[in-house]
Amino acid sequence: MIETRAPGKLYITGEYAVVEPGGAAVLAAVDRYITVRLSEGSSVGRVRSSAYGQTPLEWVRDTASDQIVLEHQPYDYVFAAITAVEELRSARGLAPRYFDLDIGSELNDASGRKFGLGSSAAVTVAVIEALDRFYDLGLTTTERFKLALLATIEVAPNASGGDLAASTFGGWVLYCSPDRARLRAHRAQHGVVATMDDSAQWAGSGVSHVPHPDDLLLLVGWTGSPASTERLVEQVRATGESRTPDQRRALVPYSTFAADSRACVDELVAAFARGGADALPVITRARGHLQRLSASSGVLIETDQLRTLCDVAEEHGAAGKPSGAGGGDCGIVLARRDRPTDPILHGWQEAGILPLDLRVHPVAGDADDF
Repeated sequence: MIETRAPGKLYITGEYAVVEPGGAAVLAAVDRYITVRLSEGSSVGRVRSSAYGQTPLEWVRDTASDQIVLEHQPYDYVFAAITAVEELRSARGLAPRYFDLDIGSELNDASGRKFGLGSSAAVTVAVIEALDRFYDLGLTTTERFKLALLATIEVAPNASGGDLAASTFGGWVLYCSPDRARLRAHRAQHGVVATMDDSAQWAGSGVSHVPHPDDLLLLVGWTGSPASTERLVEQVRATGESRTPDQRRALVPYSTFAADSRACVDELVAAFARGGADALPVITRARGHLQRLSASSGVLIETDQLRTLCDVAEEHGAAGKPSGAGGGDCGIVLARRDRPTDPILHGWQEAGILPLDLRVHPVAGDADDF
């Protein structure tokens, strides 16, 4: 049996702006995981996930076309990952084989509600690594990331890939996104292998590791309200497009938000390299940029619980903001290591915010430009 696991993620800054080609974000991989166990199958393949309470996915092969045929409703990201690896396997002339996947998750609470730690990305990354080992493909870390992104954007075309980068490479990462529409079009015309290998399709994108901020502690609070990143990103885009020219002129341009967000990303990376003590004002500014984006788009990013989470942190000399698209899920706080954090955690608990005991998952692979 092959067992792989992939960590969850947290956005530190850069959310929304990273969705645009060339946009950047800082993320952290965290020590809660999706685990995939793969075993050899016989005449049918199965995917089980007790974590999600769904019936098994079963699939068979069309021997004439060497394509997988679904027998039951698929888990979208799992099947997209399987399909991408199978295309690569076929292109390399390797014989097809059946396999069973058993998926477990630590990225939700006891009732199954997701914490917003990137379960879709983590399961994609873990499935691809398991199949890489199963077929002995010998993929590099960067190749596994590219394959994961090509699989993901078949399900969610607007996905930036930042969560995949954190889950694949581990640690603190600086991620710059490629043009995913161009990647999808290239794959549709030329196939997954050609798209992975064509560096021009990945121009302007890449992953690099960010120094660990030794002077800081990362605190994470869960609001108890799951949110859909894909839906929120689509709403921000659609709302801005639907406004009249006069309304748009009265609001902060999205290009201004994107530029402000990128400045925060660059300043945070520089602050981390100095130990992180001067990173707190950067987080506060990033929170303000998200608040202005929310006001401009009419989309609720900072909920009442997220506002409380951040305000409590600021009252005690730390800095907080929503992590990811907001609308619920988690908020993150950077706090000075030389100051007590108990008052923040106590304030959260009084407000019904659950502190999550998370650590940054270690660096898992070399990161570089694509």
